[in-house]
Amino acid sequence: MPDQRTWQLTAGAAAVGLAVAAGAVAAAGPWDSGQRTAERDRVAALSPTGGAHHQAPAPAEADGPAPAPSAPGVLAAPAAPVAAPAPAPLAKAIEPLLRDPRLGPVVTASVIDVSSGKQLYGKGQATLMTPASTIKIATAAAALSARGPAHRIPTTAVAAPDYSAITLVGGGDPTLDMARLRILADSTAQALREHGVSTIRLSYDTSLYSGPVRHPIGSNDNIAPVSPLMINEGRLDDSTSGPAPRGADPARDTAAAFLGMLGVRGINTESGPVPGKAPVKGVPVGKTLSAPLSALVERTLTNSDNDIAEALARQTAIAGGRPASFAGAQAAVTERLKRLKLPVGKAVFADGSGLNRGDKVSATLLTALLARAADPAHPELRPVLTGLPVAGFTGTLTGRSEARSAGLVRAKTGSLTGVDTLAGTAVSSDGRLLAFAFMAGRTPAYGAGRPALDRMASALIP
Repeated sequence: MPDQRTWQLTAGAAAVGLAVAAGAVAAAGPWDSGQRTAERDRVAALSPTGGAHHQAPAPAEADGPAPAPSAPGVLAAPAAPVAAPAPAPLAKAIEPLLRDPRLGPVVTASVIDVSSGKQLYGKGQATLMTPASTIKIATAAAALSARGPAHRIPTTAVAAPDYSAITLVGGGDPTLDMARLRILADSTAQALREHGVSTIRLSYDTSLYSGPVRHPIGSNDNIAPVSPLMINEGRLDDSTSGPAPRGADPARDTAAAFLGMLGVRGINTESGPVPGKAPVKGVPVGKTLSAPLSALVERTLTNSDNDIAEALARQTAIAGGRPASFAGAQAAVTERLKRLKLPVGKAVFADGSGLNRGDKVSATLLTALLARAADPAHPELRPVLTGLPVAGFTGTLTGRSEARSAGLVRAKTGSLTGVDTLAGTAVSSDGRLLAFAFMAGRTPAYGAGRPALDRMASALIP
């Protein structure tokens, strides 16, 4: 068994306060902001403020709107730490469930007490497994650590020095929508009119990202081509989550929509849209910002959003000075998690979304990530917890819960053919916050292991 003390928390009492608070407000939405992000992320994206105020913006972000302030703590921490739940009864409750044939022959598990970091149960917890979408917990933590929760991703319009051409520059925001693109067109058209220009050339710049545009799984309704410039995640319908038909070239589609908006505003085009790079001495004429990274993380985890997850991985790469590609993101996420002193070992982060079967993480790493997100020394990671779906209520757990776990379990789901995983937190009967990770690697059919995993999570609440 790996040395759990290398990453466990030391400020136990404060985390206990968080655990008790979690039980009080789990069904109401994220603890820090008091909002159900899955329902309000669109509002946050269009408003001047939004997201949890976990830390002050960095100087480079000072021109963006400030996040909304956090609410004060719900309950004070107990005067002294409470003893952790006994491992023996927990093992007695979980082990029979691990033998459920729907999980297949390869199952690993880890359960820890968040306030102390104590391992309460483990089975093969150090074994590297294909995590499916539970890898998004790692992706989210790395991005928050690298960029900070207040960071907003820009999309900009840049004019040539003589204003004869405009370049739409993608900054990596997959949540850009038509409403914000219109605002960008408004500011661009106004700047052009002020300089007496009514005809321009239009290009679009996707040079921020490098490497393959297509995910290794190929064309798939679960993810768009990975581009730094797109509207509504490249979706060709009105959906906001889940599988959907995607455009083959989201960047060009976005630039074409922008061109049409400029035309409505009296700006004609000589040519375009065509791929290109913004001029080195160009003049910014418009900028729109995504919701804060805290809100993007919550949306990613709640809805298991693959497109935002890949964008978060590339934000980590950019912050680390690496290429914004699958390979660059893999190296950057690994490096960032090691900086957080997590038990990374030989984990592989082949992508940010979990669609790649080459991803490999351990149950130990997943529970350590969740514990670190609750660590009072790392408030920037709190959206990892507040974004987890609530059993029986939100996101990918809306229709999944045992009777006693509804509202008391928050967890990230993961499913591929033959793979079912679940990792999150549960509030025990004595108000303790437990972190768990259950990983099945050879299930008999797609989604077959989900009921068994839900039963195991429920078993944490006696």
